[in-house]
Amino acid sequence: MIKSNPWFVYLIRDKNSSLYCGVTDHMIRRFRQHQSGKGAKFLRGKAPLTLEWLYIVDSKSTAMKLEYKIKRLSKSQKERMILTQRLPTSLEILPALP
Repeated sequence: MIKSNPWFVYLIRDKNSSLYCGVTDHMIRRFRQHQSGKGAKFLRGKAPLTLEWLYIVDSKSTAMKLEYKIKRLSKSQKERMILTQRLPTSLEILPALP
C-alpha cells in the first residue's frame, strides 16, 4: 500500500528504439521535460519518445533501487517487461531490494 506520494520508475523508448530508465515523483511533468529536450541528456534530440512501461512504488529509495536493477538488465529483458507489463520475477519482491 502506498502511504506517501508515489514514485514512478519508467522506461521510455526513443526514435532509435533505445530504452531509457528513470525515476520521478511526477510522471506527467517529467515526460514533458523529456519531450521538450529538458530532461535526460540521453534522450535529447531523439524524439519522438514513447512511455513504454511504468511501475509505482512508495518511496524514492525503492524507486532508485529498482531503477538501478532495471538498468542492469539486458535490452531483451526490458522488452519482456514491456510486453508483460510486469517486473521480472527476480525483481518482484521490492522490500528485499538491497
